[in-house]
Amino acid sequence: MSVHFVGMRGDEYFRAQRVFGVPDFIHNSWDKRAMAEIFDDDVVVFANREREDRVNEYTYDDSARF
Repeated sequence: MSVHFVGMRGDEYFRAQRVFGVPDFIHNSWDKRAMAEIFDDDVVVFANREREDRVNEYTYDDSARF
């Protein structure tokens, strides 16, 4: 099982980390790339306006976040 944070941009990252622990993966947006990295037993935590039913049409390089 892996923990994925999606769309965390600020303080919500630290709040989610208190509840779910340090994430295994951080995704800038809910896009096809993020969806491909999710498996059935993974936990996905969405922030802000990100939602599972709204897939971003653009794919982002998640490694460029930090």
